[in-house]
Amino acid sequence: MVKERVDAARNRRAILRATEELLSRHRPEEVTMEQVAAAAGVGKGTVFHRFGSRMGLMIALMQERALGLRDEVETGPPPLGPGASPRERLLAFLSAVVDVIGRNKGLLAALGQEVAPRAHGGDHPVYTFWHGHISELIAAERPDLDAPLLADLLLAGLQAEPILRLLERGETVRLEKGLHTLAAAILG
Repeated sequence: MVKERVDAARNRRAILRATEELLSRHRPEEVTMEQVAAAAGVGKGTVFHRFGSRMGLMIALMQERALGLRDEVETGPPPLGPGASPRERLLAFLSAVVDVIGRNKGLLAALGQEVAPRAHGGDHPVYTFWHGHISELIAAERPDLDAPLLADLLLAGLQAEPILRLLERGETVRLEKGLHTLAAAILG
């Protein structure tokens, strides 16, 4: 693997931060590559060269946010990281997912079906990771259940319009409690 140049890494971080900041203040369809470049202090060509398109930029930002969560799951402290029971880890993970989507609701709206399962003939890496982790935790606690299907069902609602509207109203605690109720019912 080729190591990223220091200036390229700095530009990447600046572009992603600028995009996230713009999405926190503007609707996704209002954010342009020109605005991102100006906010990041780079040329528009740098943004296009690095991410290819507006959608490529949005996908990269979501992957960046999801990678932080993946690190916590793999090496962080319990209950999100190793060392807690599958039930505790599942509830902690669902809370973390709600936190990620709550802080990135504009990003999710911009991505739409790009992070949905089976988009463009294959699963998106974010969905694949979230689904795989949830499936593993359900299977560890309840091997008698269809864990992959239940993981799909838990995640499917997060892209539904009523849930996105709930997030726009800032009702992440309500969503988190609802997911915990569903997970507890699944695990028995």
